Order: sequence, then structure tokens, then C-alpha cells
Amino acid sequence: MADLFLVKKPWVTEKSVRLSAERKYAFIVKRRATKPEIKKAIKDAYKVDAVTVNVVNRPPKRKRFGAVRGMQEGYRKAIVTLKEGQKIDLQ
Repeated sequence: MADLFLVKKPWVTEKSVRLSAERKYAFIVKRRATKPEIKKAIKDAYKVDAVTVNVVNRPPKRKRFGAVRGMQEGYRKAIVTLKEGQKIDLQ
């Protein structure tokens, strides 16, 4: 059974909102999540059928804020394309 908590939250940006017109939705997922697991978790959580899942890994980055050095957290983003005629209401 797919872990519903693999999908942390929807990724809502200007670009991801434009992609929703093409039935593509972006989500932040756990680093260990695989494409089939993400597909099943989206189906269970939103009751829609995913056709494809594309994954982007963004590594952590070193950042500097004045004299303070720190790390910006990395993440894994999944872009899910839905079946024709389906959509997700993220509002």
C-alpha cells in the first residue's frame, strides 16, 4: 500500500499554476519516494489517475546571510500529469 505521507504538500508557484492548464501538478515529496509510489499516493489522496510522473531533485545549497553561513534545504519535486478530463482543486 502506498504511503499517503509520501506527498508532503502541493508546490504552488506561478509556473506550477500555468502547468495546471496542461493537467500537470507539482508536489513536494519525500526523498525516498519512487514514481510508482507517488502515482499511487496521488490516486489515493486526490481520487484522480496519473498518467506520468516526472521527478526533480534539488540538492541543498550553501547560502550566506551577511556574516552568517547556512544551508538552504534541498527537496524532491514530482510533476504529475493527469488523465484527460481530470483536475485537482488545490485552493
